[in-house]
Formats: sequence, C-alpha cells, structure tokens
Amino acid sequence: MSSRALRRLKGRQRGQEAIDLGYLQTDDGEQAPDLEEEKQDDGLLEPAKKNTSRKAKKNKSQKNLSNIYELICDAENDAEKQPADEEATASLGHLSSEESKEKSENKEDTEKGEKLPETEKGTCNVENKAHKKKKRKKKKASAGETREEAAGDDIDALLESIETTNGLSHEKDSCSSAGSRYVLYVEHRNLNSETELKRYFGARAVLGDQRPRQRQRQFHRSTWMTIPKDTWPRFSRPGISMSLLESRDGLQHFTFEHNRDYQQVQFKFLDAVESMDPNNIVALLQMNPFHIDSLLQLSDVCRIQEDQEMARDLVERALYSFECAFHPVFSLTSGTSRLGYQRPENRAFYLALYKHMMFLEKRGCPRTALEYCKLILSLDPENDPLCMLLLVDFLSLRSREYTSLIRLYDEWEVHRNLSQLPNFAFSVALAYYHLSLQEDLPEAESGHMKQRSDQLLQNALIMFPSVLLPLLDLCTVQPDTAVSSHVFFGPKSQLGQPPALSELVSLYVGRSFALWKEGGVMVWLEGNVREVLRRVDSKDPLVEDSANKRKQRYQSAPRNIHRHVILSEIKEATATLPLEVTTQPVMGFDPLPPLDSVMSYVRPERQNGTASNESTLSLFFRSLLPNFNLQAGPQPEEEREVARAGRELNQEVNRLMVAMRDMLANIQFQEPPRDDNPERDEEEWD
Repeated sequence: MSSRALRRLKGRQRGQEAIDLGYLQTDDGEQAPDLEEEKQDDGLLEPAKKNTSRKAKKNKSQKNLSNIYELICDAENDAEKQPADEEATASLGHLSSEESKEKSENKEDTEKGEKLPETEKGTCNVENKAHKKKKRKKKKASAGETREEAAGDDIDALLESIETTNGLSHEKDSCSSAGSRYVLYVEHRNLNSETELKRYFGARAVLGDQRPRQRQRQFHRSTWMTIPKDTWPRFSRPGISMSLLESRDGLQHFTFEHNRDYQQVQFKFLDAVESMDPNNIVALLQMNPFHIDSLLQLSDVCRIQEDQEMARDLVERALYSFECAFHPVFSLTSGTSRLGYQRPENRAFYLALYKHMMFLEKRGCPRTALEYCKLILSLDPENDPLCMLLLVDFLSLRSREYTSLIRLYDEWEVHRNLSQLPNFAFSVALAYYHLSLQEDLPEAESGHMKQRSDQLLQNALIMFPSVLLPLLDLCTVQPDTAVSSHVFFGPKSQLGQPPALSELVSLYVGRSFALWKEGGVMVWLEGNVREVLRRVDSKDPLVEDSANKRKQRYQSAPRNIHRHVILSEIKEATATLPLEVTTQPVMGFDPLPPLDSVMSYVRPERQNGTASNESTLSLFFRSLLPNFNLQAGPQPEEEREVARAGRELNQEVNRLMVAMRDMLANIQFQEPPRDDNPERDEEEWD
C-alpha cells in the first residue's frame, strides 16, 4: 500500500505528518512518550523517514564543506539568531553570563565538528549533548538562586537609600491618589486646550487641518502654555529675562527683568497709550512684534471691536514670549515658584494668564481654564493679587471638578475663611448636590452628601439672603409671593447690606447664575428656601448671628477684589464699585497697581512741548478745558484747578454711563396686538 493511501486511511493530508524528532532525547537519554506512540502507529513509514533525514544530513554536510560561502552565510545567520535568543531568555530570567559562555563554546565545538568526518561527528555530538545539558541545568539553578537573592538585596538597599536621602515613599505617580497631591497641583497636559478639545470631539476633528502642514512648519521652541503659529513673526528675544531673587522655606522667588532696549520700548509704549491712538501701538508692534504690554493693550482693542480671534492670538504671543524667558528652575506645576505682583515687570505675566484663561472659558474649555486659574493662584497664594478665589469655584463647577473644589474648601477654610465669601458658600453646596446624584455612589453615602448639601445651602441663604432674588431674576424664574414679600428675602435685605458685600454678591450672581438654571437644581433650591423661611419664623439663633456678622464685616473691600471686578467686566459688579476706584484712571495694561509697588526703573521726565499727534478724544478734552495739554502736563500754577476739573469730569462721565446703562436695561418694547379672534367683525376697529 502506498504512503498516499495510508494518509487517506488515517485522515491526514500532505504536510501534516509528524516531524521526526528521533534524534532528540531527554536528559536521561529516553525519547518522549508521544514520539514513541507516533512511531508505533507509523511503523511502515518510519524507515523511509530515517533514510530521508540521514540523506539530508549527509547532503547538507557535504554541501557545507564544499562551498565556503555558505559556511559564512550560516555563521552570520547563527550570529543573528543568538542575540534574539539571548534577549528572549534574559526577559524570562533563565540565562546568565555563564550560559552565554557555554553557548559560545558549543558553537565553536559544532563548527569544529562540522569539519570532522561524519562518524566522529555523530558520536561526539550525542555524548556532548547529554553531558552539557546536565551541566547546564545545575548551573542554571545555582546561578538563578544567587541572582534572585542578590537582586532582592540590591532592590531593598536601593529603596532604603532613596527613602533616607529624599524622604519619599516608593510609589508611582500614576498610582498615587489625588489626595496626596498639592491642592493647587497643575498638570502640564491640561495647560493645552487641544487636550480638552480632543476629549470632546476627537483628535481627527481637532488636528485634521494641521497634520498636512507639519512638513512645512517652522521649528520653534517647545512650550507648555501655547503652541507657536507659522503666522507669527520670527521670534527674537525682546529683552525680557527671569532671575531668581531668593530661596526661602522651600519656595523660590523669581522676577522678570527688562534690559535697556526693552525699557526704551516700554517708554515708547507709554507715550503711545497717552496719545489715545491705537495706531501708535500698531506701529510700535511692527517694530517690536513681541513687546508684552503692546500685545495685551492691542488685544483689548481687538476684543472691543469684536475681533476675538486676533485678540486671543495676541495674548498667546505674549505668553509665548514670557515662556521663552523662563528661568531653568522656574516651574509651572510644582507650586513652589513665587512671582511678586509688586513689581511692574511681573504684572504683565499675571494679566496675560488671566486674559488667556478667560478666552479659554469662553471658547468652551473650562477644564483648561481651571488649570490656569490654579496656576495664577499658586504664583502668590497668600496675597492673591487677582483674587482668583472668586473665580476658582465657578470654573470647578463648569468643568465638573466637584471633589477638588470640596477639597480646596476643606483645606483652606481654617486659615482663609472661605465660607465668608458668597461664591464659596453657594458653590460648595452645589458641588455636594451634584456629587449626591452620581449613580456609582452607595445609597448611604449619597444620602449623606444630599443632607450635607441641604445644610450648606441653608447656611448660605441665611448668611447671604440678598443673593436669592437677583439670582432668580437672572434665571427668569418668578419667585413665590411668600418669598418675595417676606422681610428676610425682600428688597430690604439688599438695601441694608454693606457696599463690599453688595459688590461680592453682584459679582457671584452675574457670573454663576447659569449654573442654577437646571430643573433639578431649582427644585432643590426651592425646598431649602422654604426650610430657611421656617427657621427664620421660628427665630433660629443662626439668623441673628449671621445678621451681626454682616454688619461688622464687609465694610470695605480690599484692592485685589476691585481689581478682579474691573477685569471681570461683569456689569452687575462694576456698577457697585466705589467712587475712589471709578474716579481714578484705570489702565488696561496695569489696572489698579498696588500701593507698595517696587519700581526697578523709572520713566524719565518728558520735556514740555506742543501736542504733536492729538486724537479726537484729546481734542474733546481740550474743548472742555482750554488749558488742557495731554502730553505737556499741567503747569504748576494751574495744577489744582485742572485736577479738580478732571475729577468732576470723571464723576459726571461715570454718572452719565450709569444712567445710560439703567435706561437701556429698562427699555421694554411693546408687542403689537395679535389677532386671536379671526372671526371678529371688522367694524369693531372703527
């Protein structure tokens, strides 16, 4: 019977025959049991297989001995296979340096064996294989045990040395909990708005237009806050640098510095601002395309003209210029780098970060804006020059970072009294309410958070009752008559509050009213308002205590709160600014500079002369005040008169603006009568 017929009887096809491994043996010199069974089944085919394998070996040896070039190729193939085998075995921990030596010895023996006659080669190989395999196993076991013990000792010793030197525990950053990080911890990847946009819309939608252009792009310095654009002018250092002032208590205090050329450009910028002509700033930027204050001032002009794209681009260019001047030790994420607001060179960096943050929030990237808010707060958390504590709660709720907001409140309440700010009093209660609605929480924990949110909201309504009616008004919700006519929430609560408190309340309501428009939130607010009215009628002692606190506190707001209100541009809040703030000139590039400013260089006095480039506004002031000279300044004998007239003019202009704002807000257009009854007789119109 032929071999083909035997394969068909056994159900096999060509190429599925068992590989002849008869020459392989175990350590005891016995063949594997599976191979013996296959040999018994295929007894008829076994002699043919042995003959063919022997012929192949003989032809191979003769062929290798006759052709020296194939010997070289085989040696190269073996050399290529050897490192791959060593890497695979090293990853499993089964090879040592002694094994590699044995491999080289075996290779030399095999190469020598190929030159021997076939009879000597066969006998030597069989004896050497069995002997060396036993020897290799023993060395593997001994070397593996010693290696594991040595590695264990080395790792333990290394960890102990790291803990003793740095005082840090051995844990990975990825596995560390969020609670172990600094409360104002900033992540580099969250400073890029594209990270958030990719999470919302996908990388293809965000980077779809940018991928084909990457071949022709210019090479820029890699930065974290902004991405350089090809449309920007070629970057050259504008003359800004950063220096380390001192290191104290684990904190590094830095400052920006201007060289002489930049100081001259700064003086020209101040002249351009006093001319009240934006074209002068544009001309200055053409000569100095990365001058910081010119970029920020022109950004405000573009924003007023509703060119948001250009305004955002100018702010990003200013941030890029700042980031290129960073000190090597300055860190955006460590929370240990400080930048004093008293120096004018540092204020531009604060303002650039703030303006960039507001553009991100309006663009729909609240998570990125929250990261910049924490960055600004970490630069000077003790003084908080831009009062970012009035904004961090809003951005946390917008980006749904409820846990981080609650953690900031719990950690800073002891030394900062955050519960005395209306925004934190209401926002923390709202954060607890949203956390109680999460589906993955157990029932007991969800009920505890709901109870905590009710308690915090009732305390906030008792402490700040003037928030409720303006909040409902902006949410277009008609309050119940029992609420609007009550003495506690009525108009009397708004009229009798201190000016600083009215400024804080107007700021919070004008900014965060959209967070309360959800249906579930309104139902939750309504239930707690009724409970507060019940507690007021029952004369809860907390009500009287809160009234006493409101009378004693909030008499005058600090300067950083006024600065924050001016930068926010919320009309409800700016209308509550005191006269000492509104009567003084407010510059967009440096709003309300601190009273304890540290000046590193002073602008030289200007020579008297006629106005060379007067704008329309300058001519308007000259028509009101004949002796007014914007560039030359007032004469000594006329100084008091001009100052008095200027103050009166500013007050009149502010009153006029407030009256126009009220008039525009109260304008109501009557709708034309609708024809609800089409069957009405036409004679009724006569």
